[in-house]
Amino acid sequence: MTNDFAADVLICGAGAAGLTLAIEFARRGVSFRLIDWLNAPFHGSRGKGIQPRTQEIFEDLGILDKAVAAGGLYPRQRTYRDDGSYSDTDMGEIIQPTPAEPYHLALMVPQFITEQILRSRLAELGGRVEFGLELKGFEQDEDGVTAFVAHNEREEIIRARWLIGADGGKSFVRRSLGIGFPGSTLDARAVVADVDLSGLSREVAHRFARGGDMSLQIWIGPLAGTDLFQIQGPVAQEAHVDLTPAGLTKFVSERTGQSDVVVRAVYWASDYEMNARLADSYRSGRAFLVGDAAHVHPPTGGQGLNTSVQDAYNLGWKLSAVLRGAPVRLLDSYEAERRPVAATMLGLASRLLDAQKQGEMRRGRDVRQLDIDYPFSGLSLNCTATQPSVPAGTRAPDAPLRGAGGQITRVFDLLKGPHWTLLAYEFPKQTVKSRAGLHVHRIGSDGEFFDAWQHFKDAYSLMPGECVLVRPDGYVGAVFDAERDEDIESYLAGVNLTSLQEERR
Repeated sequence: MTNDFAADVLICGAGAAGLTLAIEFARRGVSFRLIDWLNAPFHGSRGKGIQPRTQEIFEDLGILDKAVAAGGLYPRQRTYRDDGSYSDTDMGEIIQPTPAEPYHLALMVPQFITEQILRSRLAELGGRVEFGLELKGFEQDEDGVTAFVAHNEREEIIRARWLIGADGGKSFVRRSLGIGFPGSTLDARAVVADVDLSGLSREVAHRFARGGDMSLQIWIGPLAGTDLFQIQGPVAQEAHVDLTPAGLTKFVSERTGQSDVVVRAVYWASDYEMNARLADSYRSGRAFLVGDAAHVHPPTGGQGLNTSVQDAYNLGWKLSAVLRGAPVRLLDSYEAERRPVAATMLGLASRLLDAQKQGEMRRGRDVRQLDIDYPFSGLSLNCTATQPSVPAGTRAPDAPLRGAGGQITRVFDLLKGPHWTLLAYEFPKQTVKSRAGLHVHRIGSDGEFFDAWQHFKDAYSLMPGECVLVRPDGYVGAVFDAERDEDIESYLAGVNLTSLQEERR
């Protein structure tokens, strides 16, 4: 088999997960090809909630401000009673931002806008999506993957070192690998449609459940960043659903009892059965699964797109490191860390679906994904006599700092980029040196950053002389006593940071 590789990685599927992976590879100088069988970008909003943890990732990728500007916060929800009265409530628990958690509310950004922003960022980094290319088959050997790709009436053979299936719930890659996808159809069928609609205010989202029958409820809300509304409603398993403007107008009228709400145009619509499924494995040989190819969720709680983006964010830096010489065993941590998260999110989304059927769904802190951690990962190491409030495996919190030059910065500013970061607290000398792939910062009275407001101390609870090593994906890899520099060096050698080439911003 020839080893004339066209790319280090072939990514199949250009949704949010595939695009996030491509951005991760592009900013690390890893060669890739990103293909999608569609001839043009997806134009619907199957997913629209961007949770706080994903907002932190978007900040690192350089697209958060664009996402905020393009979308908005979720509106309040107006629930109508049969007598014509109504009540307005928040759609989720209101949590105030803190220095450690600067993003506190879910953003509403329609999926097609999120993916457009991701494609633009990818273009800035020199990458692109190749639309209209369909993966027809592939073969693996010990050195790489040979993929057979169809484009119109011609076939192309692409040789890559690794293959990633980001190709959705019906994943061709997963089925070709023979990986099981157990789970269940949730006895729930629904309509979702992005429409141009008249007769309802855009100030709130509207929810109707006539006679208290939750099986006949309907939700109609404005799609932030657009002039459109989204219609959502459960339908009976055997029901015929007309997704034309006239059909949806009738559907709305029957559910709301209002004849003045008119669907003027349908931009995207789907009639689907909800599933909760989790792949038996996230990897087979040189092929990986990410996003919906590895797990599918009911839409309740807004977990699907967010979990998919975070899969890609986790795998991207690890595969890049292996391509630069890190031990291949580093890749084992991808499934070990991310599959339990997906299982937890599936359970959460299913519970919220049950609550929604009873008209009692309310989204709390658990949907925000800020408490996801990897304490039992092989990459998580605690080497201190004390127990910090941010042990290895947990998300590294933010905190404002004052630089020695007087400027105000944030911990997230220090973490931003594809590097590892060592934060040494109240330590007068630098025993671990900065190097390619590792940034070292001293925080304290003699450091380049000063904890002027004590927020860093509150968030990390480090003792003088302790340091935190933060992974490229914003999770704490290890906590050390800074004097034990041999432990730090041993850990860094395990992820090959002693020989990484300079990574491109």
